[in-house]
Amino acid sequence: MSSRFWKAGKRRTVSAALAGACLVGTVGVAVWLAPDEAAEPPARARQYAVTQACLLTDQQGVAAAEAAVVWGAMQDSSAATAAKVSSLPVIGDQSVGNAVPYANTLVARKCDVVLAVGSTQVAAVTQIAPANPAVRFLVVGDTEASGNVTVIAPGAQTRAKVSEALAAAFGGRK
Repeated sequence: MSSRFWKAGKRRTVSAALAGACLVGTVGVAVWLAPDEAAEPPARARQYAVTQACLLTDQQGVAAAEAAVVWGAMQDSSAATAAKVSSLPVIGDQSVGNAVPYANTLVARKCDVVLAVGSTQVAAVTQIAPANPAVRFLVVGDTEASGNVTVIAPGAQTRAKVSEALAAAFGGRK
């Protein structure tokens, strides 16, 4: 009778030892496979401020010469203030009637500053500006400034003037 208890005790001891070895092995593997927090690369997503500037262009987008200059100034401003910048090309007929819905789209996107490059886009923006007094409009072209519309004459200083105007609009916010 005592031999039967001795065998049962031995089985329990062996079972407990195997369970312990499995537990130690599982914890060891988990620690070995766990990611090292110090080795994680920094987040690649850029943190933007709540301000946003949007550029209305012709169908060439920011590839057009004049738009590329303004886009460069917008990117400079974004780097300095963390403002989000985007562009929207007018697709199809390059008429004011076709460009107005695109300009209104930028207003609907809650752009704080809407920039326009090109005569059609400038005309569309100046047409919708009076109905949107909370939005600042910045146009590069030959037109009249009014209320919430700032005009920058195209030329050699366009990039610097756009950067200055955006810095004033964003007030250096981050």
